[in-house]
Amino acid sequence: MIAKRGILELIYNRDKVTSFNEYPFNIPALRNLSTLKFHPKVTYLSGENGMGKSTLIEAIAVACGFNPEGGTVNFQFSTRSSHSPLHQYIRIARAPIRPKDGFFLRSESFFNVASNIEELDKEPFGPPVISHYGGVSLHEQSHGESFWSLFTHRFSGNGLYILDEPEAALSPSRQMAMLARMHDLIQQNSQFIIATHSPIVMAYPDADIYELTEDGLQKRKYTETENYKVSHQFINNYQRMLKILME
Repeated sequence: MIAKRGILELIYNRDKVTSFNEYPFNIPALRNLSTLKFHPKVTYLSGENGMGKSTLIEAIAVACGFNPEGGTVNFQFSTRSSHSPLHQYIRIARAPIRPKDGFFLRSESFFNVASNIEELDKEPFGPPVISHYGGVSLHEQSHGESFWSLFTHRFSGNGLYILDEPEAALSPSRQMAMLARMHDLIQQNSQFIIATHSPIVMAYPDADIYELTEDGLQKRKYTETENYKVSHQFINNYQRMLKILME
């Protein structure tokens, strides 16, 4: 399937790297990376902690023009400059039709996005920014409710949505609801790039899954991923698993 919208491919300019022994170029995700093709609907990055999911998805987002701490391409705040220089070493090939909407959700810094929205709304110019997020301060909602307000109110379709561990604040039932919301937005020509540990979030059927391992990125089927296998084994044999873990 050839995408007409969104982003098509990541090209990693390895020739520009001066040392593969330094961060971020020494992370496992980059070990054998040269290109990464994006599914026109959903691309998942999965894998253990420390394999480079967040570093890679951050670089993709920044290379696409998003603020490193999250938000739309119009957010320009900086609370703490902690992003890696990896975005300077990648190129994003884009489809002929550009998305009209977009958002980078970084779960660990969404608080900073909420704070910046409140700062912006202190200025008496135009409609309040928070009106695009459901009209209620994100700080006056639980972490999960504020995430859900983003999905239901701010994401409007025909967009590129890059999400780093969106399950961090969502219950299992809300994660399933997120899949339904994703499907609605995909039907409206949206594209998702998602880094996740959740076998629920990762279950969208029309998607590509890349598992990040010590050997680099490996394309997997859903049931082949480590997150699925571990969760499936635990839920179906939890008493035995608990006995093994607590011996």
